Amino acid sequence: MPDSLKIDPAKIRSFIRRQGRATAGQKQALETHWQSYCLPISADFDAEQVFGRSAPLIVEIGFGNGSSLADMAAANPELNYLGIEVHRPGVGHLLMLLAERNISNVRIYHHDAIEILEQKIPDHSISGVHLFFPDPWQKRRHHKRRIVRPSFVELLNQKLRVGGYFHAATDWAHYAKDMLGILSAGQGLQNSSPSRDYCPRPDYRPLTKFENRGLKLGHGVWDLIFRKI
Repeated sequence: MPDSLKIDPAKIRSFIRRQGRATAGQKQALETHWQSYCLPISADFDAEQVFGRSAPLIVEIGFGNGSSLADMAAANPELNYLGIEVHRPGVGHLLMLLAERNISNVRIYHHDAIEILEQKIPDHSISGVHLFFPDPWQKRRHHKRRIVRPSFVELLNQKLRVGGYFHAATDWAHYAKDMLGILSAGQGLQNSSPSRDYCPRPDYRPLTKFENRGLKLGHGVWDLIFRKI
């Protein structure tokens, strides 16, 4: 682990590093395209220098295999996207997509998102934070591992611009209710839902194959969008 990040050994993490195997294509993408898209954690993040332009910055926490992030970046070339993911095969898959589609407005951190936000991203610099289908940690004894907690709301207030937003989506009703309560109780963020609960899925969030299959089976999906005031 690089010395440039201060690691708190007592901190409760919202993820477990899975040892999934990367495919041959993902391995090749990691070797070939890492330098083009992945950022070192040895230096502070300067969006204008990294992207070579000034544009609104959208951060996605835990982008999984990166398909949704690639779709959003391709559909919104006027925005800068920063994806943060701890699982190496997912990073490799996103690198494949970015290279195949010649997408230039995405950069990646392969690291813990909370540590990157806390220690690398300047305050009041983010226009949007996405958290799509995070691990719900279903068992009660594991709820403390959920990423959306009061300290996370404080971090959002610190990093978001005024008018910037936080968008979470989950297919676990209990986690949706839990996030709604925590975000509503926090200071500085306002619910974008007129009914003060959940929002319809915005057009910018792609509908994944997994999500579409669940909806056809009657499974629910809840979107929460809060803006910094």
